[in-house]
Amino acid sequence: MNMKKILLLLCLVLAMPALAQTTHVHPWQGKRVAYLGDSVTDPNNKAASKKYWGWLKDWLQMDAYVYGVSGRQWNDIPRQTAKLRQDHGNEVDAILIFCGTNDYNNGVPLGEWWDERTTQVEYGHGQAKKMVTRRQRTPAMDPTTYRGRINIALDSLKRTYPAKQIVLLTPLHRSSFFANEKNWQCDESYTNQCGEYLDAYVEATKEAANVWAVPVIDWNATSGLFPLLDEHGQYFNRPAGGAEGTDLLHPNNIGHKRMARTLMQQLLALPCTFED
Repeated sequence: MNMKKILLLLCLVLAMPALAQTTHVHPWQGKRVAYLGDSVTDPNNKAASKKYWGWLKDWLQMDAYVYGVSGRQWNDIPRQTAKLRQDHGNEVDAILIFCGTNDYNNGVPLGEWWDERTTQVEYGHGQAKKMVTRRQRTPAMDPTTYRGRINIALDSLKRTYPAKQIVLLTPLHRSSFFANEKNWQCDESYTNQCGEYLDAYVEATKEAANVWAVPVIDWNATSGLFPLLDEHGQYFNRPAGGAEGTDLLHPNNIGHKRMARTLMQQLLALPCTFED
């Protein structure tokens, strides 16, 4: 083997590690993302000075358009959508919705996804078309129910942003929140005023994936946050004897960082945009 071939072979061997390495860019890197929801998203909530979206902004250099407001429920999502549209028009890549815990706490009935009726429709397959009788369902737009509110919100979002990625996040587990005598919330081991556990609202949020063709990230399961155990108080504002000031509902900075790490990994499986 002559010297030229030896040198060429040596160069190829030395280059192999570099060729084997691939640079992976997160699909949400540098994107413009809107966050809709309640107090856990609200930048004005003082339970944490740095929210999950703040961590994602640092790690992925994303622009964060934050519209979550403390105490809001799913019936506020259309208003937040309209504000997003007013502020940024179509200049947004994706929209994340983290909502539902206040609907549970306020005893909003679950309701139904569909209104159904019997009607006539023209149909023909293997024979001449004719009018036939069929059952037909349409989304139930009842603003007094949880499923109805999700229908109304996603109908609005899908019409306002038909080409944008929309992702739902399930409510976190929740324990005691004792702010004052007029804001005294028990943990999720109790049913709400309409006799439902938090689990039912989590499941309904997951059902919305198939109803509206939107991905759902199950933060309730994947975040690892479980404030019903004392050992998990480190991710929230640890209580002082169950008195006013106890907050095992809103994660602290450490809790939000854990949420953000989970979310960042989950988002790897989803495109941020559907446009070139």
